[in-house]
Amino acid sequence: MQNRPVKMNGKTNLLELEEHMYPLVDVDTPNVFRNLFPYNEVPKIAFNDRIVPHHMPAEIWITDTTFRDGQQSRAPYTTEQIVSIFDYLHHLGGPQGKIRQSEFFLYSKKDRDAVYKCIERGYEFPEVTSWIRASKKDFELVKALGMKETGILVSCSDYHIFYKMKMTRKQAMEHYLSVIRECLDTGISPRCHLEDITRADIYGYVIPFCLELMKLMEQYQIPVKIRCCDTMGYGVNYAGAVIPRSVQGIIYGLMTHAGVPSELIEWHGHNDFYKAVSNSTTAWLYGSSGVNCSLFGIGERTGNTPLEAMVFEYAQLKGDFGGMDPRVITELAEYYEREIGYEIPERTPFVGKHFNITRAGIHADGLLKNEEIYNIFDTEKILNRPVEVAVSNTSGLAGIAHWVNTHYKLSGENKIDKTSELVAMIKAWVDNQYEDGRVTVMTNGELESSVKEACERLQITL
Repeated sequence: MQNRPVKMNGKTNLLELEEHMYPLVDVDTPNVFRNLFPYNEVPKIAFNDRIVPHHMPAEIWITDTTFRDGQQSRAPYTTEQIVSIFDYLHHLGGPQGKIRQSEFFLYSKKDRDAVYKCIERGYEFPEVTSWIRASKKDFELVKALGMKETGILVSCSDYHIFYKMKMTRKQAMEHYLSVIRECLDTGISPRCHLEDITRADIYGYVIPFCLELMKLMEQYQIPVKIRCCDTMGYGVNYAGAVIPRSVQGIIYGLMTHAGVPSELIEWHGHNDFYKAVSNSTTAWLYGSSGVNCSLFGIGERTGNTPLEAMVFEYAQLKGDFGGMDPRVITELAEYYEREIGYEIPERTPFVGKHFNITRAGIHADGLLKNEEIYNIFDTEKILNRPVEVAVSNTSGLAGIAHWVNTHYKLSGENKIDKTSELVAMIKAWVDNQYEDGRVTVMTNGELESSVKEACERLQITL
């Protein structure tokens, strides 16, 4: 084996030498980490207290899988819906292209029609990319559409290699590399989706495989991306947790031991253990430039990392939105419910109907005095979603007037105040509800019915 070169680390300004070499460990029986993943018990989170340093890339971004993984758990979008959502993603990502790419299936005519129509939009961002299995037949679809980049499924855990593909590690690696070489031979940039990486032998298979990919990249002078797919949501972001579950351990291994640069690493998370967002943020913090997301988290099983969540994670880490327009998130939520018929759970952060509605009476009182007390930020300015107050027996005329104005988006001369006859009628109806023994806040549906009835009696419209 050749000695590895001594390199200067631009972040620490120290010379570094990684002495260990990681050849493929071709085992006879699969290593399924039964000590961490006992199938008849809850998976274990173990620690060895090996800490790796933060390595936030200078530039980070989001990639989108709404039309690929996002379509694996719902009825397929129509071509027109895909193009409309793609337009929204373009506007949301802003002039700096913080939503860098969007990936598509190519298998049906509808999928291919959508690809053509999105390419015809002529946007620089999101770039249209594809996803295929590691087969020469699938690759013909990529060539036929003239794609510049394609994702390739290269499952990396022994669960997949031995049990699903019925191969050894060496056979799987050789099979994957043959398809990737063909991709590179035609000038197409491969994006290697390392499925089930959080149950894979990182140093016995993943690192050796990625070393081979980096050799191919050097040979062909074409970028080879690595997508770390937390297919089952097993990843954890706790300092000192052991691999393969450690998000930062995986990213560190790819950069340090396989030599994969940050700009070629993506994290693709699932939410089976409620960790999709925190794991994606951790991937950013420890060296992955890209995080792969789906709108509203729609995806396989419990879903993917919600794209809208990472927009706000970006802003919290960087101090601004990098040109992204978060108001488009509200437009997308309205489009999904109005045009697609998708009901977003009411308490979903940033997009649910009730995400910024205060229901507790004492909270509502504080909110009416100063909305900063109980609103996470200026939701009206940032998301075009004014804060609302739920109505109860303590709301009073002012609280009811506030609810009507915000719920029906009344402004200027159309706004009503607490002295209006409409507000008095609704207040009387609310008081009767609580006099009859009610103890819960009024729902929006109930209030809407009361407003409708009062408007009909007063012969007015809002």
